[in-house]
Amino acid sequence: MDFRKLSRALLAALITFSSLAGVATTTARADEGMWPFNQVPRAEIKRKYGFEVTDEFLKKLQLASVRFPNGSGSFVSPDGLILTNYHIIEDAVGELSTAERDYAKNGFVARTRAEELKIPGYELNVLQSIEDVTNRVNASVKPEMSAGDAFSARRTAIAAIEKESTEKTGLRSDVVTLYQGGKYNLYRYKKYTDVRLVFAPEFQAAFFGGDPDNFEYPRFNVDMGLVRAYENDKPARPDSYLRFSKEGTKEGDLVFVTGHPGSTQRLNTVAHIEALRDTSIPLVIRMLERREALLKKYMAMGEEQTRRAQNELNSTQNALKVYRGQLAGLKDPTLISYKQKSEGMLRKAVMSSPQRQKEYGDAWDAIAKGRRGLSAYERDRRFLDLAAGFNTVLFNYARALVRLAEESAKPNAERLPEYTDARRASLENVLFAQTPMYDDYEKMKLADSLDFMREAYGADHELVKRVLMGKTPEARAAELIDGSKLKDAAYRKQLAAGGKKAIDESTDPMIQLARGIDREARELSKRYNNEVLAVERSAYAKIARALFETEGDRIYPDATFTLRLSYGAVKGYTEDGKPVVPYTTLGGLYERANLKGNKFPYVLAPRWSEKKAAVDPKTPFNLVSTNDIIGGNSGSPLIDKKGELIGLVFDGNRQSIVGNFYYDESINRTISVDSRGMLEILRKIFDAKEIADELTR
Repeated sequence: MDFRKLSRALLAALITFSSLAGVATTTARADEGMWPFNQVPRAEIKRKYGFEVTDEFLKKLQLASVRFPNGSGSFVSPDGLILTNYHIIEDAVGELSTAERDYAKNGFVARTRAEELKIPGYELNVLQSIEDVTNRVNASVKPEMSAGDAFSARRTAIAAIEKESTEKTGLRSDVVTLYQGGKYNLYRYKKYTDVRLVFAPEFQAAFFGGDPDNFEYPRFNVDMGLVRAYENDKPARPDSYLRFSKEGTKEGDLVFVTGHPGSTQRLNTVAHIEALRDTSIPLVIRMLERREALLKKYMAMGEEQTRRAQNELNSTQNALKVYRGQLAGLKDPTLISYKQKSEGMLRKAVMSSPQRQKEYGDAWDAIAKGRRGLSAYERDRRFLDLAAGFNTVLFNYARALVRLAEESAKPNAERLPEYTDARRASLENVLFAQTPMYDDYEKMKLADSLDFMREAYGADHELVKRVLMGKTPEARAAELIDGSKLKDAAYRKQLAAGGKKAIDESTDPMIQLARGIDREARELSKRYNNEVLAVERSAYAKIARALFETEGDRIYPDATFTLRLSYGAVKGYTEDGKPVVPYTTLGGLYERANLKGNKFPYVLAPRWSEKKAAVDPKTPFNLVSTNDIIGGNSGSPLIDKKGELIGLVFDGNRQSIVGNFYYDESINRTISVDSRGMLEILRKIFDAKEIADELTR
């Protein structure tokens, strides 16, 4: 299931329910699995599909794969051209647009390099190497340490490893926790920070069918976008790229997906998923429902307000579908029964051995205890530490500046991970980028989130009184937004350069707000780290080791927003007793628009109607395959055995929404844009011959 991306604001609030470092999943079956590149099940792929995955094949795919801040992409030309989804770059499209030049409404084509538009604050990553550092991380933990102390010791070791690697190689270096502590791998990335927009279709074409068709199939979307990476003001020359396939695929063909799935929770314990079902997910759904209503209210004010808020509404509605679908899945007795059965089998295997029982037997109860305790402060953690009560980009800037000043004064090993030396450049790239901001929009969002906090806590709660300072949410939001200078990137940079003294003495109201709640937010984060994450890091590591002993290397780690490979086949499925064929066509797009009366959200953008006669209606447009994906895979390339790009992943069907917790090959499907459809559209709809030629040469 490939969830549409979340906006930057939502990313700050919708932190995944558990650590991105996932627990081991069950033994892979059928086409299941998002496999790290140093753990690809080559023998199973050869057994099932007769294809031998070579080192050369994997290296080509690895070096062609690109990580975006909120999804995936791939190099598709020797001149740094990168393919991803429109919805991955739609924030950038919006930031580059104005009321006079609305690229979301009209599309964008750069016909020359000079016409390409630089995207502010962007960083793209390409994986260069993976190194196992498990022994070095674990060596920092002493037997007598508490779970909290062990967590801190590992974090100190990780910071040292990342700093050492960054200084030695010049590459971005991230230590990734796999199997929730069963393994630690060091991932090194080449960074690109000069990224320019080359092509974007109209929003209506990329998201044809809108929210009603989201997570549905058949689909008719050209959810694609192209950017170009530059180095030293010249187009980048990547080590590898994927040439567009002109031939495409047929049903039954083996296909691969390389991308960066965000997180899965497939072998969370039953107690863990019950806590998500009963506490965490309902709270997030409440927040999203409020945001959806607010955004619709703002967009009803006019066309310009619609342009400003459309991307966030898309993200919010998508997230609502995801979490509602997950909640429905977790309430399904079938899923819970499946989880209970698989957990029971593993626990029985552990308890059958006195040695295993001694080493691993307490893991499940420890996780259950931590999750039960979390319910007492989950509301506070969401509103304060995850900033659900402060929905404005200015608060995000303020908190980053407050914490940057405080963390910079500490030894590198003692800092929060995102403020260490190895990661500071990436933080500053976003923090100091000048992006458009609209006061009325920010005021409305902040006022609504403040009102949500007042509703959740009650008007007489000490926190609410302290934050609102006797004012209404609307008046307080206006005071904070109007009084803050953080809209100016140069001012943010100046304030950061002044260090802790400048932050402590700042009279900026948004800085004062962030300062005023930061101690409590940090305490909640620390409590969560010590009582939940630290405990789970130890407990899930035990479960992982038990699985290693019983299943060997046939298990894959949960997703961690790191590069993974999944394999599968182009294949239809059955829905409500009816067969669903794997391909749609461009002709089907026009038929669906006519069937729906060419009314929103099934409206054809003007050029699509004008160029209808030029298009071959039999051209394959969208397709489905059995590849195992999740949110973060948006923009991933779909690749054939020759290493050519035959599709672009953009969604999953509705049956895949519970893929966060388990995979079912019979109905879980990845939805992609067919390479043949993309080329036809570039040539016939957008007259972008130069771009199409670059993709196929």
